[in-house]
Amino acid sequence: MNYFLIIHNILRWAVLLFGVWALINALTGVFSKRNYTGSDNKTGLFFMISCDIQLLLGLILYFNGAWFDKIKAGMGVVMKNPYDRFFAVEHALMMIIAWLLVHIGRSMVKRSDIDTQKHKRSLIYFGIALVLILAMIPWPFRAGIGRQWFPQF
Repeated sequence: MNYFLIIHNILRWAVLLFGVWALINALTGVFSKRNYTGSDNKTGLFFMISCDIQLLLGLILYFNGAWFDKIKAGMGVVMKNPYDRFFAVEHALMMIIAWLLVHIGRSMVKRSDIDTQKHKRSLIYFGIALVLILAMIPWPFRAGIGRQWFPQF
């Protein structure tokens, strides 16, 4: 039993929860023109930390699992198989891009002095990252690549 995969599967819910929470805070901040508070900052921080942990687990799975071995054996074979391509290339690359967007967004928010800019930057960067994350999760309804909602112990 691969415990890293189980934890990775469960932690996606924390990433999604914190991502949606950060996005709602940003939306309400933009539309109500309210001040950027410590609560807004913590929400973005929790989103970033959950993404960091998820990336670490994903990298452990990637480099200790079959995906990296398949790529080393031949990229042509991986790209011809939709299942292998999704997990070895698409999922990994897009999740790293989403992780970068979360970090860039946090940095852009910290650099801004105007509260409305902080909310707008949070909305843009966290919003795009969350869309990428949602698109690249192997949901059960995705034919050929779907995984279960929750891991079976």
